[in-house]
Amino acid sequence: MALRDFLGENVFSIKGNTDPVSTKITETMLSDQDTTVLFENINGKKAAGNVFSTRKKIAAAMNISPEKIVGHILSAIDSPCDLNEVKTPEFTANKMKTDLAALPIPKYYLEDGGSYITAGVIVAEYKGKKNVSFHRMMVVDKDKLAVRLVPRHLFTLYNEAKKDGKELDVSICIGLPIEVLIAAAVSTDYGTDELRIASSMFQAGHGKPLAVGRCSNGLIVPSSSDYVLEGKITFETMSEGPFVDITGTYDIVREQPIIKIEKMWSCKDPVFHLLLPGGNEHFLLMGLPREPMILKTVRQAVPRVKGVRLTEGGCCWLNGVVSIAKNKEGDGVNAILAAFTGHPSMKQVIVVDDDIDIFNDREVEWAVATRMQGDRIIKIPGAAGSSLDPSIETTTYKVGYDATILLGKDRKMFEKAKVPGR
Repeated sequence: MALRDFLGENVFSIKGNTDPVSTKITETMLSDQDTTVLFENINGKKAAGNVFSTRKKIAAAMNISPEKIVGHILSAIDSPCDLNEVKTPEFTANKMKTDLAALPIPKYYLEDGGSYITAGVIVAEYKGKKNVSFHRMMVVDKDKLAVRLVPRHLFTLYNEAKKDGKELDVSICIGLPIEVLIAAAVSTDYGTDELRIASSMFQAGHGKPLAVGRCSNGLIVPSSSDYVLEGKITFETMSEGPFVDITGTYDIVREQPIIKIEKMWSCKDPVFHLLLPGGNEHFLLMGLPREPMILKTVRQAVPRVKGVRLTEGGCCWLNGVVSIAKNKEGDGVNAILAAFTGHPSMKQVIVVDDDIDIFNDREVEWAVATRMQGDRIIKIPGAAGSSLDPSIETTTYKVGYDATILLGKDRKMFEKAKVPGR
C-alpha cells in the first residue's frame, strides 16, 4: 500500500494555500498528532503529515493487528524475500524540472537552518553493497541538499566511493509504503538490502512481494514512491543545521556533504510525506524498528517474553519497557542487561510481569510503585549512549528497574482486585 493509498476518509484536509516557511504546518500537525493531515496546496503540491503517527495506523497499513507488529518486522529481518521488478514503475509517470523549490518542503521550526526533507529515504549501492536508510536533508539551492550522514552504512558507502575518487549515486524516495519506511530504520548488517526486508513484510501482509523499478542511474527503488530524486553525494561540504531531532531539542551544526540533484520524478497525483521532527510519527518510524532487536536479545536471555516497547515519553529511543514471565529469580536482571544490548542507545528500561500492559504508562508506573524497592535498581555507569540525548557528556549512566514480583511471594498480594463479571 503506497502512502497516497493510505490517505482515507479520516483525514483533516487543509484546502487553502499553505506557506511552507510559516509555522502553520508544524502547529497544525502538533495540534492533534493522532489525525492525519493533508495539505492540499503547498507550492501547488499535496503533502501529508501524521500519516503513521500511531501503532494502530501502522498496523492497518501493514494489514495486520497492532500486537503483531514487532514479530512481523522480526520475521522479515530473519527471512527477507525477493522483489518484483516492474518495467514501468509508477514514479516515472512525470519527469519534473529539477527544481527543489517546486516541492512542498517546509521549514518546521523558526530556528531551523533551512527547509528540510524529513521523510526522505536514500537508496544507494557501491561495489555490490546496498543500503536503504533515512536521512534529513536541508535545501541549499534548486538542485542541492546538505545531507546528515551519521557514521553508519551510507556514510561507509560514501567514503568507499570517495577513496576511489568517485561521487556516490543515490536515489531519494519520498512517499513510501510503511514497510519500506520501517525497513529503512532497522538495524542490519552492512551491505544488507533493506528493500528485501520490506518485501518480506509486504508479502506477509498483502500476499505479494514489493514492486520496484529501476532509476535512470541504475538504482532499484520502490515503484510506488510518490517522488524520486536522483543525484550524487559530492565531495563538496557545508554547514548543516541547526535542526530539531527526535528529543524535540536542536541538534548541533555539522559540516556535511552536499547531494547534487540531477533528475526528479513523480507518480500521478503525488503526495509529499511530511515527518514532523520530534513528533509521534518521528518517534515510531525511528524507534519501532528497534523493538524487534530488543525482543530478540531479551528472548535469548529469558525464554518467556510477552512484549517490548520503546516509550513515547522517552522519544521511542531512550526509555523502554519489557514484560516477561519469570522462570527463576534473576530473570528480571538478565532481561534488563539483554535489553540494553538490543538497543544500546536506551538509557532506562523497566522490566515488568506479563500481567502488566506495557502500552499503558499508568500500569507500568503502578508496577514500579507496588512491586519493587529501590535496591532492585540496576545501575550501569560509564556506558556508551545516544548522541541524541542532550544530557550526555562523554558517556551515559544507564538504569534498569526490575519491577517483577519476587518468586516465592504470594502473587495475590500484588494483583489488583478483580471486578465481578470482568
